[in-house]
Amino acid sequence: TKRLGTVLEGTTVSDFTDEEKAHKHSLQPAVVHFDFEGHLVNVIDTPGLADFLGHAVACLPAVETVAVVVDALKGIDTVGRRLMAIAQERGIPRMIIVNKIDEGGDLEGLVASLREAFGNICLPINLPTLRGKKVVNVFEHDGSDAAGNGADFSSVKEAHKAIVEQVIELDDELTEQYLEKGEGFDPAKLHAAFEKALEQAHLVPICFCSARSGAGIDDLLHVFASLCPSPVEVNPPEFLKRDGENDPEREWHAKPDPAAKVLAHVFKVVTDPFMGRLGIFRVHQGTVRAKSELFIDESKKPIRIGHLFILQGKEHVEVAEVGPGAIGAIAKVEEIRFNGVLHDSHELDSVRLNPLPLPKPMYGLAVALRNHADETKFSNATHKMMAEDPCLVIERIAATNQTVMRGLGELHLRIVLERFKKQHGIDLVTSPPRVAYKETITTRADGHHRHKKQTGGAGQFGEVYLRVEPLPPDHPDGFEFANETVGGSIPRQYIPAIEKGVRQVLAEGAIAGYPMTGIRCAVYDGKYHDVDSKEIAFVTAGRRAFIDAIAKAKPVLMEPFVHLEIAAPSRYMGDLAGQLSTKRGRVQTTDVVGSDGCLVKAQAPLSELQNYANELKSLTGGAGTFTMDYSHDERTPPQVQATVIAAFKPREEAE
Repeated sequence: TKRLGTVLEGTTVSDFTDEEKAHKHSLQPAVVHFDFEGHLVNVIDTPGLADFLGHAVACLPAVETVAVVVDALKGIDTVGRRLMAIAQERGIPRMIIVNKIDEGGDLEGLVASLREAFGNICLPINLPTLRGKKVVNVFEHDGSDAAGNGADFSSVKEAHKAIVEQVIELDDELTEQYLEKGEGFDPAKLHAAFEKALEQAHLVPICFCSARSGAGIDDLLHVFASLCPSPVEVNPPEFLKRDGENDPEREWHAKPDPAAKVLAHVFKVVTDPFMGRLGIFRVHQGTVRAKSELFIDESKKPIRIGHLFILQGKEHVEVAEVGPGAIGAIAKVEEIRFNGVLHDSHELDSVRLNPLPLPKPMYGLAVALRNHADETKFSNATHKMMAEDPCLVIERIAATNQTVMRGLGELHLRIVLERFKKQHGIDLVTSPPRVAYKETITTRADGHHRHKKQTGGAGQFGEVYLRVEPLPPDHPDGFEFANETVGGSIPRQYIPAIEKGVRQVLAEGAIAGYPMTGIRCAVYDGKYHDVDSKEIAFVTAGRRAFIDAIAKAKPVLMEPFVHLEIAAPSRYMGDLAGQLSTKRGRVQTTDVVGSDGCLVKAQAPLSELQNYANELKSLTGGAGTFTMDYSHDERTPPQVQATVIAAFKPREEAE
């Protein structure tokens, strides 16, 4: 259809799934393409909600420009801030699209807040006129013609001067010409300089438009097609490559040459009901052809590309080949996986993308099958869902005896539960998960146990003395085991059995049933019996000696703390800080953003934030948003530790 789609009616090309139509939001990336001014433009529409930030971050290696959409009425949110920061860190050109300019709002104040948040490199490339009904391009108009009259704020002349001077600052020759000629500089000569300013993060253009009325849309498409960098002009994504098996990794950049060896990166995996697993990839080098063979990462067995597609929302258009800069898709390849690198030469086996800063899934729900006959179906569905979503984790937690589903927020997991039911026919019962505490020790201590068992025949005997001490918090493994026995007090063949017993306690916990970390354990003495000593005896002796040492080493519980960024109207700043203090939270910074916004950065224990999404919504009337990432572990207060240990003991006795 050629009719203009709307989000409210569920008729847009990019929001095509049943869930997106029901929730009236983008919930997963959608790829579309179009021709404009003689250029083919690929657009990846990513979700703007904090609960789906991972999908947006996953798409960054596939694009030349990141365009962050800002609501003219609400201003920049936490998701927009994070995407701007990540794009800057990875050297990806950025632009800001201000939408809903025809619905009021302080646009001049919004520009000021954007410049305050991201620097004076943020400059309008067009300005709204007639109260947001139209826009005028200030990069290509200097205000001397009829198009330069009546901007809703600022003036075309001032805005033109500001953006031109910003663009030419990186080019000495253009700067000299501009100073000589003054006003009236031909924008056509500034194309290369404009792209250079974008690539070097010297310019972030602000483009005003209204998706509903169409105001400024042609201008926006013109910027996409004629001013944003192409695949051959932009900073290439950073890959890492190892030249030899024992060599360190080094930076490696693909070359956008269609004749070179193929290298493509998989940034999205979806399961299509008709086409099976679909891998969506960006070609960075070479040409991918249908009926060809490619390798995935370091796999020695190639996959066959049966059919090759380009995407237009939910439509799959079959093509013969795709070259550098293109976004393609292959279907019915079970080996395809998110973040995989496709290539056609073993010389590129070791190439991988520089790791993405994906948000860590911290919001959890414990889930259980309503119908236990669905176990096999649940296992298969879980693997499919996790393959499609880089920020979804579903795992069995031995420490809490629960299956826990973790995501980025309440809405994220609600959508996952809906998909389990609708797509796979699986009904799940949910409950709050137990917090994944960790156990550790605070001082050095010795432990001892003699295991002696006589049953009439051959007995069991093993005696172990060991010592435990804390490890530094930044220790990479969180555990060390050492054999410091001398003189053969314990034969060498029994040392692994002792370590096995120690590791059993590490996994199960010694005081509250949670995994242990930050411990060094050294066996320094013991006894054995020529006839009765067996491996099982030393497993038991090692286990109980370790428990004895832990009890003397002043054990404590550690709990996960998260880093919070909360954006809300400034009138709620005091309420936000007060609410966090009741949750043992610590406010780190509070900033005023724009004319009526605030950004609160804080740290708080995850155990206190299980229902924070709903609490924030209630506190701010739905105007607040937040993001949450794992920060570190901290010792729990004594009263919390006592409560957790008391809750564990009945379970321990029952077992």
